[in-house]
Amino acid sequence: MSSSFSWDEPDGLAARGTLIVLAGRGEHGGVYERFGRRLAFDAYRVRALGDASADPAVLDEAAKLLADESLPGPKVLVGSDTGALHAARLAAERTPGVDALILVGLPTSPWTSGSWEAEVEARTGCPTHQGRLANDPNFRRGTLGSLPELPELHLDRLQVPVLALHGKDDTVSPVEKALAAYAGVRTPVLFNGGRHDVLNDALHRTAAATVVLFLERLRLSPALPLIAEERA
Repeated sequence: MSSSFSWDEPDGLAARGTLIVLAGRGEHGGVYERFGRRLAFDAYRVRALGDASADPAVLDEAAKLLADESLPGPKVLVGSDTGALHAARLAAERTPGVDALILVGLPTSPWTSGSWEAEVEARTGCPTHQGRLANDPNFRRGTLGSLPELPELHLDRLQVPVLALHGKDDTVSPVEKALAAYAGVRTPVLFNGGRHDVLNDALHRTAAATVVLFLERLRLSPALPLIAEERA
């Protein structure tokens, strides 16, 4: 499912930038509706795409959106789960139009459990989002159990500001392994009690607020480094 889901700023407000979301395993762009609406309320346009691991055309869509001059900058790539690896690759390859990067739930190894109940619990602790996934005919269950061949992580090649978000209780991508992946390059903002999909977790409001603060800082000074800190 490669179509783009869109959320725009309210009438009467000038758009403050554009976020392009790359979904993770099993997801489609519509899964990020709550995040998209919240960021759009703060006058950021959001375009959410599907799972590039299942449909490589998603990466072509992302490149077109980055090149679309009708979309306001700064333009920020947001990747969740495997989408984080694909977003990092686009930024590392200096894809034109990438002004910043937000990485969420960076995958570090295959996850094994087997049951749907275990998968949805690992993805999110938010009852509302759990219900959405359970009733979404376009969501592909069982995908967390496979980690397809993915681009290598080259954070050392990044030349843009980066915000990394990770749940302390992420069993899909344990925080210790995530910290090792970021070691010496980026320090993630950690969420106490957070699970794998931080943007759709019980702390989704805090996560969205953290993203907005990053975006506002980016608008003021693109060269200003993000000082990450743990979040409750």
